[in-house]
Amino acid sequence: MKNITATSAKAKNTATLLITCPDKKGIVAAIADFLYQHNANILHADQHQDAENNLFLMRVEWDLEGFSFNPAHFSQHFAEVSNRFNMEWQLKLSQKPLRVAIMVSQYDHCLADLLHRHKNGELMCDIPLIISNHHDTEALAKFYGVDFHYIAVTKDNKVEAEAQQFSLFAKYEIDLIVLARYMQILSPDFVARYPKQIINIHHSFLPAFIGAKPYHRAFERGVKLIGATSHYVSEVLDEGPIIEQGIDRISHRDQVEDLIQKGRDLERVVLSKAVRWHIESRILLYANKTVIFD
Repeated sequence: MKNITATSAKAKNTATLLITCPDKKGIVAAIADFLYQHNANILHADQHQDAENNLFLMRVEWDLEGFSFNPAHFSQHFAEVSNRFNMEWQLKLSQKPLRVAIMVSQYDHCLADLLHRHKNGELMCDIPLIISNHHDTEALAKFYGVDFHYIAVTKDNKVEAEAQQFSLFAKYEIDLIVLARYMQILSPDFVARYPKQIINIHHSFLPAFIGAKPYHRAFERGVKLIGATSHYVSEVLDEGPIIEQGIDRISHRDQVEDLIQKGRDLERVVLSKAVRWHIESRILLYANKTVIFD
């Protein structure tokens, strides 16, 4: 089994804590005191309060050098603080990079961008698997040393095709699935199996022009701005929590082909940002929204 490994991720040894809880006084002080008591050197800390939903959201990252206990035992040590404030929390370790599967159809621009950024150390994850319902990107996968699996998808074999995909995700121990212009609608079962673990790129500035051929419909509508949107996949098509969006101005001189070309540039950047923020544990979700921490 071949694999691209995030060697650059091994250069640091940090823990990142993501927290969501009801907003009340004393949360920041309690977290800071807990980390201080256990000899943590805080590297980054950011927070957000949502007054409408009475929510407190926080991301804090610290150096594990000299930390007083094994992070594997974090839950029992942190229980008093988390229970006091009714917290939902996640702990992510830089020494355990996420394993990412990329799904793609025929368009290879987003796939090529992700693989290139990963090779250059911009995406600190492992990419062991590419799945496609076409053979077009097989040579690109081979060039980067990533295992490529062709799985044909038709209206008659969708259940069997997804079962093969699930088996591969389990075999490769996948943590995140990236739809890099994978032009198939995932079944409700697929989405339910991987909640908050599937990122899609849509070639439109959502919520405008959902579904197929958005550039053609944007051209017909005579819009002056086009966009691209990365979002988590939910049961409702193109309505999952938005992670990042980008726009570009167009004019009456631009034809459909011009919109598509400009859009592809946006898609590459928008998707790579979303993937990077996810693997760096910078995203918290609530109420079909996302908070992106710096």
